[in-house]
Amino acid sequence: MKSWTLTLSESVMRQLHDQLFPGDGEEHAAVLTAGVASLSKGGRLLAREVIPAIDGRDYVPGTRGHRMLTAAFVREAALYCRDERLAYLSVHCHGGTRSVSFSSTDLRSHERGYPALRDILRGQPVGALVFAQQAVAGDLWLPDGTRQDLAEARVVGRSWRSLYPSPPVSLDLADSAYDRQTRWFSDRGQLLLNRLKVAVIGAGGAGSLLVEYLARLGVGHLVVIDPERIELTNLPRVVGSTRWDARTWFTRDNRPEWMRRLGNRTATPKVRIAARVARVANPKARIETIFGDIADAAVAQCLVDCDFMFLAADTMQARLVFNALVHQYLIPGVQVGAKVQADRSTGEILDVFSVHRPITPDLGCLWCNGLINAARLQEEALAPDERRAQRYVDDPTVIAPSVITLNATATAHAANDFLFSVLGLLHQDAQHDFQRWVPRSNEMYYDGIRRDQSCPECGLKGRFARGDAERLPTRAS
Repeated sequence: MKSWTLTLSESVMRQLHDQLFPGDGEEHAAVLTAGVASLSKGGRLLAREVIPAIDGRDYVPGTRGHRMLTAAFVREAALYCRDERLAYLSVHCHGGTRSVSFSSTDLRSHERGYPALRDILRGQPVGALVFAQQAVAGDLWLPDGTRQDLAEARVVGRSWRSLYPSPPVSLDLADSAYDRQTRWFSDRGQLLLNRLKVAVIGAGGAGSLLVEYLARLGVGHLVVIDPERIELTNLPRVVGSTRWDARTWFTRDNRPEWMRRLGNRTATPKVRIAARVARVANPKARIETIFGDIADAAVAQCLVDCDFMFLAADTMQARLVFNALVHQYLIPGVQVGAKVQADRSTGEILDVFSVHRPITPDLGCLWCNGLINAARLQEEALAPDERRAQRYVDDPTVIAPSVITLNATATAHAANDFLFSVLGLLHQDAQHDFQRWVPRSNEMYYDGIRRDQSCPECGLKGRFARGDAERLPTRAS
């Protein structure tokens, strides 16, 4: 059976918890609006906005011995969800901590009201959630006429946690190969890693290292995206690449032009090298490779059901689409990179640094922090001959310096951050800022994260948690 889950950012979960559990021990209610991600294996509801129900006005004693949302409140919230193409979720709380369920009265009220609500919403899911302090149950009425229980609610941010109707019981044991890891974060943690789908966007110097790390950590499903083939100058940095992959015998400078073109055209795609490395590291993992560009609509669509993303590509278009996926589909991620800045005329090295930038739905986005350059986006949208005609300063023929150790600094920290986040191991006061390492001065800096509440990308008036209702900023396939 296809399953449905709910994803909440930390800030939305905090708002919902404050509404339901103000400390008086009473029952309280709200409506949670949610974007929808329709997936082949079911779907995800993406918590967007909490509409609080005011006690005594919107949430009142019912005629059948329970409290209820007023018809006017339900109608207004339902019409809002219909117009915004969002799911409608009625929420209330019960007592208890780690277990919760609907009462028979609750379920009868759903059967009376939700078929009509589903019609009002014109194809969007409707349903109900009941929360305890550390548990949630859900009754979902789906557009195809079926009714399902909510499988899981996941709170994502700098430290994740999952909520269920009752504590899950699992007798499964992790593969004994991970014994040294399970001694730290248990079989349950290892099995969680095995269930994750993680994307690595860019399979060059940084991306190839990430693929190696993630496969050896035991991530069960890896998606690797890159549009390029390996070449000679990539070999010192791309894990697992060989001179045969780069067709160096064909591409030497003394070879005829036709032979060099043949060598370049038949060189191994970087994603194929990454898959080879991952399968050696973890033969049981599912490795999905996409020899393409995330800026293409069909490629980006393959990522909407991911649990986490690593951005290791250096184009502005890749940043643009990655940033949209994080906030539109509530998929946490991290952007990693390393740079050696040199004076174009003298060759003098001006700066050397590695960066690790965690991007979650609750933190400021790449736009808010000035990390997406509109001029470069426009340039990248031009055809190669158009770019040459306009003589942009960032000449693609000028090769930037790059060294594997700089990539390793950024990717190791990013992989650690991923591990501690998804397993819920980060301290509450853990540093959330972007990190920058400067090896020439042997210093590490924290770059403060900015967030513009009116941002059209990560703000509530933008694409935040809108799921399939918003178009990703991609090229048409």
